Amino acid sequence: MWLRRPGVLLLLLGALQATDTQEQEVKALVGSSVELRCVFPERHTFDLNDLYVYWQISVVGQPKTVTYYLSGNSSTGQEDDRYRDRARLSPESMQRGDFSLHLYNITPYDEQKFNCLVFRKSLELKKILDVEVTLHVAANYSMPVVSAPSGPSEDRELTFTCTSVNGYPRPNVYWINKTDNSVLDGGLQNHTVSVNAQGLYDVVSVLRVPWAPSINVGCCIENVLLHQNLTNRPAEPIPGTEPGNTGSHRDVHRRDHGAVLSAVAVLLVLVLGAVGCVCRSRCPRADPCRWRAARPERALFDCV
Repeated sequence: MWLRRPGVLLLLLGALQATDTQEQEVKALVGSSVELRCVFPERHTFDLNDLYVYWQISVVGQPKTVTYYLSGNSSTGQEDDRYRDRARLSPESMQRGDFSLHLYNITPYDEQKFNCLVFRKSLELKKILDVEVTLHVAANYSMPVVSAPSGPSEDRELTFTCTSVNGYPRPNVYWINKTDNSVLDGGLQNHTVSVNAQGLYDVVSVLRVPWAPSINVGCCIENVLLHQNLTNRPAEPIPGTEPGNTGSHRDVHRRDHGAVLSAVAVLLVLVLGAVGCVCRSRCPRADPCRWRAARPERALFDCV
């Protein structure tokens, strides 16, 4: 009867003499599949009827069953709900001493220490294998998007907002001066990191800086586990700024300079027009009929 209660059996097995625990570390992306290795160190063929195999995790100090194999007993129905239909052992591989766990559709919850325990009934439930596998889970953050101020305004504070979503683990966030790639003072930044419905992290970072004639900043999201740094592409230019200069405000003076040039051009046109009028008043007028004779296609115009 007790074979139908793997939780009770596990407590009994845990009280037996322990072997040395082997430790491993594995990385996996969210949504992917992974194999957690648990292999008997020597070449050996096992009888499945002689084996008890457990994969478990510890939650708040309590063991939770991921999957298991008990000889002479159905190895289904006792798994933790989060691992049901996602964790699998291969009977054929176990006969060859390979007790590895195949875990599918990785989620952030799977960032755990997994413990593989193998016992032999014929040896009075002696533990022959104890392997601990630490699974590190990662997910790529979206490319950060920076929202620049709506327009330049002298003598006022400028606010930039950076957004990146669906990443794991929790990121490091930096604002940089793209002019010299220096990291901006952390006191100018405010980061909000939240967990979404998928268990992934969303990031919103706000940078506030004093107005300056030329500002070119970037937002960097660092995923330490993936050794990855993502920096935003150039934001949409502020009206009147040069494309590609995120938050650039040097064009305030360029707009004024352009307005002056436009005024000079209009004045020049007026001067040239006045000169033309003076010239026509002093020069003899050409005979319009002579013009018509020279250009017959203008015959529709009357001569006076």
